[in-house]
Amino acid sequence: MSRFLSPALSAVTPYTPGEQPQDQQYIKLNTNESPYLPSPRVVAAVSEAEVEKLRLYSDPACAQLLRTAAAHFGLQPSQVMPGNGSDENLFFALRAFCDESHPLAFADITYGCYDVWCGLLHIPTHIIPLKEDFTLDPADYHSLHETIVIANPNAPTGLCLPREAIEGILRSNPDSVVIVDEAYVDFGGESCVPLIDQYDNLLVVQTFSKSRQLAGARLGLAMGNAALIADLNRVKFSLNPYNINRLTLKAGQAALEDTAYFDKTRAAIMDTRAWTMQQLTDRGFTVLDSCANFVFASTDRINGGVLYKKLKENGILVRHFDAPRIENWLRLTIGTPEQMQALMDAVDKILEV
Repeated sequence: MSRFLSPALSAVTPYTPGEQPQDQQYIKLNTNESPYLPSPRVVAAVSEAEVEKLRLYSDPACAQLLRTAAAHFGLQPSQVMPGNGSDENLFFALRAFCDESHPLAFADITYGCYDVWCGLLHIPTHIIPLKEDFTLDPADYHSLHETIVIANPNAPTGLCLPREAIEGILRSNPDSVVIVDEAYVDFGGESCVPLIDQYDNLLVVQTFSKSRQLAGARLGLAMGNAALIADLNRVKFSLNPYNINRLTLKAGQAALEDTAYFDKTRAAIMDTRAWTMQQLTDRGFTVLDSCANFVFASTDRINGGVLYKKLKENGILVRHFDAPRIENWLRLTIGTPEQMQALMDAVDKILEV
């Protein structure tokens, strides 16, 4: 840190993203990217003609993408706001709906950025422990009278709540915003988007990074009551009106339109997930019942941190969290069947007695 850094930020510990090594080839099962290529429609949409238009600013209203997204989700364009990845939408939501007198409530084991952003924005936190089995008890969030964020499915556990459980939280906190982070919902969860017209305090955030193969494009959506979206736009236009670049706008629109490719690739990931969970269970691992494009697994046969390092030595990257309660667990992104077989072969090699 320099001597010029604001004292208010000196205590902030930045979020550590998953490794993105550039120096050698790995089987990457650490950052929950899709193992499949973007839709052919995306490739066609990001054409040479569009590249030539990069000399021009993008549309700050994101009008074409908004119309496509609204039609896809059964909403009005005024109920949707694109962001530079779902992280930006989540950050804007915390800036809009939290402050010193409006804490943010979230689970002790969940997406690490929530806590980091609270530190950055000086937002008090109310951290609620998951149960012993890593499930979230909806009753813990009833009548909190605080802004709430719930990753559903949760990360890194992959566990999810049914829509009716989220609805109970919404009903019991009518004067507080409830943010549902649905980054992984397309792999087996129940989206809360159908509840948007019933609850003016619901904000749903989704991403194009996982089920639509656009992690490198950085695109997410916030969806909710039109007044909530207007609040988010108030933050956006106070910071970065051109937050989505021209190519990403075209890519996102094409990805939403290609529903057949979306269904095909997510079904393939879910099938491979089921195979992976069974393979790990057969090897004595404890595996949580994932609704995401990853699994969360642990074994008594080897320390989680040690297994992470040995897998890396064997050319396979996974995610290990050196954090209380989960230091012996690994999060394993679901890759292609061939990649997951390579993972099993490496596990067998490492666990050889």
